[in-house]
Amino acid sequence: MKTITLAFAILLSHLITAQEVKQELPYYEIPEAAETYTAGTTVSRMIDGLGFRYYWATEGLRPEDLTYKPSESGRTTMETIDHLYGLSNFILGTIIKDFKPVDGSKMIFEEKRKQTLLNYKTASDILRSTDDISKFDNNRFPFWNIINGPIADALWHCGQVVMLRRASGNPFNSKVSVFAGKLRD
Repeated sequence: MKTITLAFAILLSHLITAQEVKQELPYYEIPEAAETYTAGTTVSRMIDGLGFRYYWATEGLRPEDLTYKPSESGRTTMETIDHLYGLSNFILGTIIKDFKPVDGSKMIFEEKRKQTLLNYKTASDILRSTDDISKFDNNRFPFWNIINGPIADALWHCGQVVMLRRASGNPFNSKVSVFAGKLRD
């Protein structure tokens, strides 16, 4: 009986921990879609898709995954995650005028992952409530460049993280449906 009780307590602990993570970090699932299509809601949804992909590309990475490097000239998985964090700061810095990114150089992986997800969520929330994204143009480049630049680049690098984790022996969760934006049953 003690073994069953202990097993149940461990299972309950894991379920509570998983539920806390679901509530703490955005993009376990893609949020509900906006009711209308505008430039802001469209770009917001692109970032939601990016956040979902990033969440699952980085979920459950092990230390050996983070240090994996496919070749001498390639990046490690952690270096790719550092780049993704920088891209999330760039995106948010384009949207928030006086944005000051959190220095990521001293962050451990879990902190950097969380901050990247929070950056994507903040950017998405701001864009979702914006009808005219041209207000985010600046004197150096129009907002179009943010779409084909850092947003598209971040999607590209999420795919690299998935490829790197597979190569290091830790495959991407097969229940993730990027089409539906949630886990399959």
